[in-house]
Amino acid sequence: MLQQIKYYNILEEFLNSSLLSHEVLHIDLNFNQIGDDSASGLGSSLAKCIYLQKLTLDLSLNQIGDGGASSLGSALAKCINLSNLTLDLYGNKIGAIGAQGLGSAIAKCMNLSNFTLQLYSNQIGAVGASNLGFELSKSINLSNLTLYIGPNQIGATDASSLGFELSKCINLSNLTLDLNSNQIGEDGTTGLGSNLAKCFNLSNLTLFLNSNQIGAKGASNLISELSKCIYLSNLTLGLNGNKISAIGASGLGSALAKCINVSNLTLNLDSNQIGDDGASVLGSELVKCINLSNLTLYLYDNQIGDSGVSGLGSALAKCINLSNLTLDLHSNQIGDDGASVLGSELEKCNNLSNLTLYLKQKQFICFGL
Repeated sequence: MLQQIKYYNILEEFLNSSLLSHEVLHIDLNFNQIGDDSASGLGSSLAKCIYLQKLTLDLSLNQIGDGGASSLGSALAKCINLSNLTLDLYGNKIGAIGAQGLGSAIAKCMNLSNFTLQLYSNQIGAVGASNLGFELSKSINLSNLTLYIGPNQIGATDASSLGFELSKCINLSNLTLDLNSNQIGEDGTTGLGSNLAKCFNLSNLTLFLNSNQIGAKGASNLISELSKCIYLSNLTLGLNGNKISAIGASGLGSALAKCINVSNLTLNLDSNQIGDDGASVLGSELVKCINLSNLTLYLYDNQIGDSGVSGLGSALAKCINLSNLTLDLHSNQIGDDGASVLGSELEKCNNLSNLTLYLKQKQFICFGL
């Protein structure tokens, strides 16, 4: 039977509702000046929702600190039937202690299988991120996990440690991990990949590592490690704004070729330095992904010219199973000839049914009429 979703955007209305009747809840209290006391009171009421199975709780842009986060988590742990939880705490005042307390409490939700946590724009720091991972590793029934941690001064050791802790979630099949704008670097990326490779049941992985000082070694090592996830079929990698050159693109592509079961790939390499050689070699390596049917490739602002885009197109034309392709090549140095060759080569993709191209360049391209 379809469960009715109860929606509340006024705290008092929820507090005065029939708490025992709730099975599916969506509570939207963003930007409501909620502090620790109000968060604790909200938690106390949620703890009485003993039949609650699915909860979406938006508390973004409030003033919740460590105490409020921990109290809220402890209350949710009492919802013994909770299996799906989305918790948005963006833009609060939660530090390392609050992150650990929240994680420790959530780990006690023994039936929790789907968990999404947004912690952008808090102050959890590297220690908080590591401790959060340690606590969540105790959630043995988690199969779907989404963590938006974002900028938090996370370094190489911290990233590797977080990956190690998450690898203990033995039933994890779907993981989204956002570690954008930290200082993970080459070694941290390698360590993170090595540990995530131990998530043997992983089939869907989204990993955002934008602006993390990652170069050739880190990018290729990351994907080489992930290729050990033999069930991985859907992979999204955000690596824009790093230090990946032509050599890095080559190593990255070579590593991707080992991911033989990946059928859906989204790769964001915007604002790197892969150039013509990198674009050509990357395409040549992607041909070896024999099961690839859906490809989205972001190569914005990478100093790619006519020869690079021609080589890329020629290679992609050999991806015989490709049915859906999105190519973002804007803000490069592609001229008339390169655009023309690219189109001619992609025409050879016999199974291609959907094509999206972004070709706006730093210079104007004039197509002959």
